[in-house]
Amino acid sequence: MSHTHKDPQALAEEAAAAMLAMDRVGPLLGIRLVKIAPGACTLSMTIRPDMGNGHGICHGGMIFTLADSAFAYACNTGGGSAVAASGSIDFLAPAHVGDELTAVASTVWRRGRSGIHETVVTNQKGEAIALFRGRSQLVSATRPPPGGRE
Repeated sequence: MSHTHKDPQALAEEAAAAMLAMDRVGPLLGIRLVKIAPGACTLSMTIRPDMGNGHGICHGGMIFTLADSAFAYACNTGGGSAVAASGSIDFLAPAHVGDELTAVASTVWRRGRSGIHETVVTNQKGEAIALFRGRSQLVSATRPPPGGRE
């Protein structure tokens, strides 16, 4: 069945399931899929003691990975295979051990093979922890099979 004829929500769910099946990093970090929708994704992660840095707060790389993962899911909900062309993050407040972080990614703009996506990371109190912006590039109109090659 062509992707153009599938229900957009069903296509988003199919893409998320395929990505979850291949993801090796997210499960190691305890990243959980909360919600998937066309052009959008919500992930969560609890900050563990081994995610701390030398300042006693959450390592920025952990927050970046959570935000980047939500971005990856959001930009792949259309049925094709998209990768990051760029990504940047602004850290707004520290996260601490025990915090439950939620990353909400949404597609801001898409044209042709390119897209711009924003992710807001908040803690369990709803406080903004980071803002992430990523640019995606569609590399294939179809999702690669397991193993990553077409």
